[in-house]
Amino acid sequence: MNTDLIARHSRDLIAAGALFHQRGWVPATGGNFSARLSSDRMLITASGWHKGELAPDAFLVADFDGKPDNPGGRASYETLLHCQLYRMDERIGAALHTHSVANTVLSMRESSIRLAGYELLKLLPGISTHEAAVEIPVFDNDQDIARLAARVDAHIKQHASAAYLIRGHGLYAWGSSVAQARHRVEALEFMFECELKQRQLESKS
Repeated sequence: MNTDLIARHSRDLIAAGALFHQRGWVPATGGNFSARLSSDRMLITASGWHKGELAPDAFLVADFDGKPDNPGGRASYETLLHCQLYRMDERIGAALHTHSVANTVLSMRESSIRLAGYELLKLLPGISTHEAAVEIPVFDNDQDIARLAARVDAHIKQHASAAYLIRGHGLYAWGSSVAQARHRVEALEFMFECELKQRQLESKS
């Protein structure tokens, strides 16, 4: 295994965790992060780690069935959702999962979140103007992660997307690299917060 690549991905994911925690998007041990290592391996946060306090030993290497290379490694409960993305598209290089107030509240109220007119939409694939709209799908939470991953897979293969929400649970966003995935999370979380505040203003008018 490429130890230099593991070290680089670890540094990038640790930095993402610190930023997301500062923004309030990964409370306690919520969230999980991963990065592709090869055609059949990924680096992913181990279960139980606070994402604002990640260290190099917070990660484990796993295959795309979610099985850690180290038998003693404890994979996150949601590892199969990362596996689904890497299996689906070899261009995906990283996937990040956050639990912000805005994405959680919006996902409890909507079947999908429509984002339109935002400059930051241009950080999403295929969009070159703010005069665009995207639908971020919302999936019902399910303790059967394999079943949830299958639903996500079927939907995304029919409706291209760079992110989705799990109802009451959080955001999954991805990109070709950790940096691109982080940028998309930041853009989406900003737009979700705008949408939430807009709804609050409308309710008072």
